[in-house]
Order: sequence, then structure tokens, then C-alpha cells
Amino acid sequence: MLIFRLLSVITIVFLNSCVESPAKPSGSEESVAPVKITETKEKTKQKELKTSIDPDVLFMLMTAEIAGQRGQYDIALEGYMEAAKRTHDSRFAERAAMIAMYMKDGNKTNEAVALWLRQDPKNPTARKIAALSALSAGDKKVAAEHLNVLLAVDPAGFENALLELASVLQKDGKMAAVYDVLEALSKQHPDQAEIYYMQSLLAIQKKDKYLAETKIKQALKLRPDWDKALILQAQIAVFSGDLNKARTLLKEAALKYPDNSKINKMYAQVLIKAEDYEEAIDVYQNIIAADPKDIESQFAQGLVYLQLDRDESAEDIFKKLLEQPEWRYQASFYLGKIEEKRDDTKKALVWFDKVTDGPFVFDASISAISLLAKDKQFDEANSRLSLLQSKFPKQKLRLLLVQAELYSQQKQYEKAFDLLTEALVDSPDQKELLYTRALLAERVDKPDIVEADLKKILAMDPDNVEALNALGYTLLNKPERLAEAEKYLQQALRLNPDAAVIIDSYGWLQFKLGNTGKALDYLQRAYEKQQENEIAAHLAEVLWALGRKDEARELFDKAIKDAPDDEYLLDFQRRILNGAQK
Repeated sequence: MLIFRLLSVITIVFLNSCVESPAKPSGSEESVAPVKITETKEKTKQKELKTSIDPDVLFMLMTAEIAGQRGQYDIALEGYMEAAKRTHDSRFAERAAMIAMYMKDGNKTNEAVALWLRQDPKNPTARKIAALSALSAGDKKVAAEHLNVLLAVDPAGFENALLELASVLQKDGKMAAVYDVLEALSKQHPDQAEIYYMQSLLAIQKKDKYLAETKIKQALKLRPDWDKALILQAQIAVFSGDLNKARTLLKEAALKYPDNSKINKMYAQVLIKAEDYEEAIDVYQNIIAADPKDIESQFAQGLVYLQLDRDESAEDIFKKLLEQPEWRYQASFYLGKIEEKRDDTKKALVWFDKVTDGPFVFDASISAISLLAKDKQFDEANSRLSLLQSKFPKQKLRLLLVQAELYSQQKQYEKAFDLLTEALVDSPDQKELLYTRALLAERVDKPDIVEADLKKILAMDPDNVEALNALGYTLLNKPERLAEAEKYLQQALRLNPDAAVIIDSYGWLQFKLGNTGKALDYLQRAYEKQQENEIAAHLAEVLWALGRKDEARELFDKAIKDAPDDEYLLDFQRRILNGAQK
């Protein structure tokens, strides 16, 4: 499925002048940029006077700079502080503040920033640091005072300043204090849309959707054409699960501001999430027509074409993107996926092997291994898997599951089961391992482990749809437990009513209960959604039971032609078709 990506709720932005230090500053590295002690001759006499430094102060600054280069930050800090006091030059107070922050010394930072503000009270960076310090200490009144001044001296940068402060304080769990200060500011400055916008972001962070919507409406009342606020309003609707509202909001905004690419892109993403792919294509075509150099939108359009099974259109786009160095590897990956859909293993492998860099390297490698296994080239698949295990140590779990799948495809079920059992010793609560081992336990006739593993998953995650479906389906083999199976499958169906495998399981349950007509309805719906072999076998058996034997044979013949070795189809043939011939 296409991945629907919302904009981040809080953008992680560092304060422009803040330096984050490692745990132990290294004396061998120059971690803080040096301050110019003297300047070239300036045009004005005022500048000349400002750069005239007393010899004692000059010596003090040189000593501080050398101390900083040697990692003796406490000495450097005192030197710059004293120089700032003697010269009344805010540059030295700023330098002292940066060193104090680097040292993570809150008291010294406050002292240096206070001096900095006395010498340069309108400096935005100093105000931001002072506000941050006050918020960290829980002093909302002082924080509000600093933000008030910041709004007055730098109204254009106020929004970014709030985002910067929020991003830092989010890590420390101080977001409630930020919201309270903004509430106080909103009363003093009711005409500042940026304050309401930021409050809306913070309300989302607190999962208060009603408050978020209220605040963004206030922002838009002041600035009706603010694209960021319009997009956030739509995002709030998405977070609330109201895709129709998000779609309506963005459609209206797109009609009102047809040249705004941000709104149009968000609109396309919402259409994708709503599975209206055709309209999403139209939106992307308009975006690209307005800006033919918008490669990101071209790539997204290619993905939507894939979703619509319009592979040739997608292929044309991805081949053009091969000419763009930064998009070459993503394009190669999806060209490989197109060839995989066409069952052309050789061409698909060529494309996957071209993905040698970027975020798709691992996925391309796994796709190649899966293709080789499907083609029964198990030696090559295992060889590639061994290389990945050393190349991607952080992907240990996924590689373990791939190894188990390779064993399963070779019908080495005991080997796969033992591999996962060993892995569960170190990770006993890992749900993917438990789920996969449960499936394998059924293969090696260990029904107790099947049930135990699936119930352990459900104890940790009662709404785990896969486990509910698997447990319910497993219990269908025990006539005395059909009522229990129905409970699990009904819950799975309620949580995911459109999943073909769950509809199939529930249909098969109805067949076991003797509700053949009802079973047919569910199984036909499942097969329409996903023409999978096991579903085909179930549907054929129900058709046979209803006396519609010609339809059953026709369905079986179609399925077995594409999958002559499928165990479910062969089981139907052995039990039903061959039995009828005797």
C-alpha cells in the first residue's frame, strides 16, 4: 500500500545559536567557534572605537580562547564574562553564554544571558535562550515576558522561535508549560495567528483534537489564506478519522488557491488515504503541469499508478527518474517490482541489484532473495541472505524471519521452527516471532504451541487482528470448539471487515457450522477481493456442496493452472474431485 505521510506535528529544530555537547567535551577538538578579537578598519568612527580593546582585556580574551581550544571551558567562560563586563561588548557575553550552554551549566548560562540582554536587550537569540531557561525552570511569568519582547523585536521570526522552543522542551516533557505561556500571550496579543497555530500543534501533541480544532480556527479567522494553517486543519481532521472532512477542506482550499503546491500535495495525500487514486492522479498531473521540475510529485504519481495496476504508466515515470541521480535507486526498486509482477525474475533481479545506495537497499535485497526462493534458487538466496546478516546487523529480526521463510519454502519446517524457538529464548515477547512460530507449529503438528503462542500475543495485544484470525481459523479443525472460534473471528472481522483472509476464515466457519448459503456469500466476497489459492479451494468446496459442481471444477481448473503445487488445491482434488470419480 502507498504510505500516507502526514507532516510532523512538531518539527525538530535546534535553536539557531545553541550548541549541543557530547557527554564529555574533548579537549583535542575546537568545539566552539572562536570569536574575532580584532576587526579590520571599519567605515565609521563608532566601529573603530568599539574595536579598541584595552591590552589587559586583549590578553584576557587570548587566554580564554586558548583555554577553550584546550577544553578548559570553565577558564574560557570566566574570561569571556569578565571581558564582556569590562568592554560592554555583547559579543563576549554571547560567547560566554554559548560556552555555558555547551557545558550544560544552567546557572552560568542564566548569568551570561542576563549580561548579554543588558548589553543587547533586543537580541532575538538571547531572548529565546532566556525564555527556554525560564520554561525549563517552570517560571511561566518570566518566560512570557521574554516571549513578549521577542514578538515585539522579531515578529517575522516569532513562529519559528516558538517551534524551536517547543522542539527542545518536548524532549523534557515541558509542553504543558509552553501551552500555558502561549495562552497568556494570546490574551495580550489576540491578533497573533501564530500563537493560536502553535497552540493547535501542542493540543495535537496532547491528543486533544477538539482544542486543536478550536485553536486552528482562531488562527484561520485572523489569516484565512495561511496555507500552513489550512493544511494543519486538514491534518487534524485526518487524526480524528474524518477523511471526508479533510478532503472537503483541502478541495475548497485547492480551488481557492490553485497555485499553492503545499495544499495540492496534501490534498493528493488525503485522496490516497481515502483510496481515491484516480482523483489523486488528476491532482498530481496538475501539480506537475504547473512545475515540471517537481520530481517528488512525479515519483508519487508513479506509485499511485502502481496502486491502480497501470504498470506501463508507472514504468514510464520511473524510467525517466533514472536520469535524476537522487531518485535513481528508488526508481530502480519500483521498476524491479513491476518486473516481479510480470513474473520476469531475471529482469526484476537486474533492477533490484542496481539499488546499491539509499533507503531502498535493504528492501531491494530482500525482494531479490524472495524472488530467488520463489524460483527455487535456494543456494543463491541463502548466499545473499548470509551477506545481508553481516551488512545489516540492525535488521536481525527481519532477516531471521526471512531465513525461517526460506526453510519453510524448502519444506524444512522443523528447522524453521527450531530457529524461531531459539530466537524466542532471548526475545520471549516478540510478537512477530511468536506469530510466525505459531504458523510453523501447525506445520510440525504442535497444536498446543500454536494456541499458546497466539494467546500470548492476544494477552499483550487483544486487538491483534492477525492473531485473532489465526487462532479462530486454527480452532475450526476442532468441531467442539467452533463457538470459541466464532468469537475470535467475529472480533477480527469487526476490527478489519475488508480483509480477504478474515472474510475467508469467517466463511469457512459458516461452512463448518452448516450454514452453506451464508458461507458461499462470504467466500465469494473474499475471492473477489483476493484470488488466493486457499480461498479458491474453500469456495470450490462450498460450490460442490451446493451441487454447483461444474462451477467448482471450473474454479479449481483455473486456480490449479496457476499454482499446480498448491497444497490446498491438491487437498481439494484428492478429497472431493478424486473421491467423486470413484
